[in-house]
Amino acid sequence: MFIQTNLPTINDMDNLYNDLAKVYEAMYHSFIDYQEEYDFYSTILKKYNKKSILEIGSGTGNLAGHLVQNGFDYTGLDLSQAMVDLAKSKVSAGKFVQGDMRYFKSEKPVESILVPSRTINHLLTGEDINTTFSCFHHNLQQGGILCFDFIDAGEFMPLIWGGKKVMHEAVFEDTYYCRESIWTPTLEHGMDFNWTSFYFKKENEQLINIGEDSTQVRTFTVQEMEIFLKVHHFTVKEITARTSYAFPTYVVVAERD
Repeated sequence: MFIQTNLPTINDMDNLYNDLAKVYEAMYHSFIDYQEEYDFYSTILKKYNKKSILEIGSGTGNLAGHLVQNGFDYTGLDLSQAMVDLAKSKVSAGKFVQGDMRYFKSEKPVESILVPSRTINHLLTGEDINTTFSCFHHNLQQGGILCFDFIDAGEFMPLIWGGKKVMHEAVFEDTYYCRESIWTPTLEHGMDFNWTSFYFKKENEQLINIGEDSTQVRTFTVQEMEIFLKVHHFTVKEITARTSYAFPTYVVVAERD
């Protein structure tokens, strides 16, 4: 269980992660093969002999279900209470708490912290990054493993430099959904961009607007992440290029010193 400090919330997609939690569930369940996600991350956890996991950005519990089913001692933490509530309803054997990845405190240090789905990219400022990595270090056992992915600035930013519009489609529970995303570089805190999305579903052959959200997302280079980890007393064990459903990413595995 976790003691959560009542502090200002981090930059996030308020509508998508709260008002549109069920739409998130529909879209991302179609975009992402969660069995494949489980196979990928469980291989890393088993490699380093970790059975106890804190997942940051646990969302609606899609990855959690696989981890719990396969015997991992699992706790999920998410900023959105709507996401936490939905995850609890789906994965009754899991533990889920609402909290901010910058400010949380476990009752005792954990074996591993997993931060998938490019959650790290919602850290915009230097203060956000420093506070988060310090928090990870504080809540991990010595020799504990931190595993996270991030959008690769070197590959992604040139693709959207003049602005880019993309459409993603999904069918979930016999309902057609689509999302129009507009990515626009902002460069306010580094290699960051604004992500505005409009969500639609089809009813009687008509597309109905069901919501929109906008957030700022910061991309990173491998060299930046290596520095952040080193100054916060982590040793990088491996860095792997991995393409996610929409973004070129890297996955980092680091050990707490």
